[in-house]
This record gives sequence, C-alpha cells and structure tokens, in this order.
Amino acid sequence: VKLSTIKYFFFQNSRGNKRKWVPEEDVALVACMVDLYNVGTYNADTRFKTGYLNELERMLEKVLPHAMLKAKLNLESMIRTLKRDWAIVYDMLSGKDNSGFG
Repeated sequence: VKLSTIKYFFFQNSRGNKRKWVPEEDVALVACMVDLYNVGTYNADTRFKTGYLNELERMLEKVLPHAMLKAKLNLESMIRTLKRDWAIVYDMLSGKDNSGFG
C-alpha cells in the first residue's frame, strides 16, 4: 500500500467527527486478523483472546505507519462493523430470513 494512495476523510455525525476507513485499511485489518488467527497466539475456540486489539494496533502500525489506528478508538468499532456486515451476508447466503434470495 502506497502512502500516497491513503486518504483520510472525516464526516460529521451526531456524535462528532468520525473517521472513515479507506479500502486499503480494510484490507490491512482483515489480513492482520487472519495472521493473528493463523499464528494461534491470540485465538481461542471461537474468539480472539484478550490483548488481540493491542497486537492488531502494533501490526497495523507496521503496515500503515501514518494511519494512526488505535485499538479502542478505531479497531474495536471497525471489527464490530465487519461482524455485523458479515452476519447479514451469511444470513442471506445460508437461507435464514432471506425471503427467497439465493
């Protein structure tokens, strides 16, 4: 990922300024999460172990040094969003409440 391709955008909402992720950051986050899972240090049966957010922050700092993504402030929120989006797609494809989609 070239630093020149990473742009930061902010939009105003009712809670103040919120950071908008760019696609390169999404890809880097998912790749780092896959790496954490594959290493096994931070994964337990179905969830990541305590401390994984801080490790993700360190990993992302190496990949995207100027992104300044913080564990609690940015990563936790984005992971929640990714889980929600994945659940919607999974439900559509698995036949649960899909109203004939599939």
